[in-house]
Amino acid sequence: MEYLTCLEINVDHPIEVGNTHAGRRRVVPILGGTAQGPALNGTVLPAGADFQVIRSPTVSDLDARYIIEADSGERIFVSNLAYRTGSAEDIAALAQGTPVPPERIYFRCSPRFEVAGEDLKWLESTVVVGAGVRTPTAVLINLWSVL
Repeated sequence: MEYLTCLEINVDHPIEVGNTHAGRRRVVPILGGTAQGPALNGTVLPAGADFQVIRSPTVSDLDARYIIEADSGERIFVSNLAYRTGSAEDIAALAQGTPVPPERIYFRCSPRFEVAGEDLKWLESTVVVGAGVRTPTAVLINLWSVL
């Protein structure tokens, strides 16, 4: 694998939808952020959200959709599916905004990209995986391309 970038995505408080047939649904607005790394640098625009389904006290399915504006000006639409799990106590602490040591939460993702431009078009045909960490106000995601 080859390291691409670190995303720091600032988030607002979750908007609770409630219990649905799929699980407890909530939406976390994305406020902005940054991308910094050897292959991608830019700004996460204040557009998008993380659409979550809390399946159980230990498992969450995440579906974040947002836009990165690269330093070159190219805009990238990101559709990032993720899986997050941990002990019921640690997941409850995250939900309350309490920091949890990252090694106690398994948080992995597989983003897909749509690029408006040519310089970063290669992202559309590259398999990318990531590891995330949730803080009280942000999500930090390190991304790697699979060679």
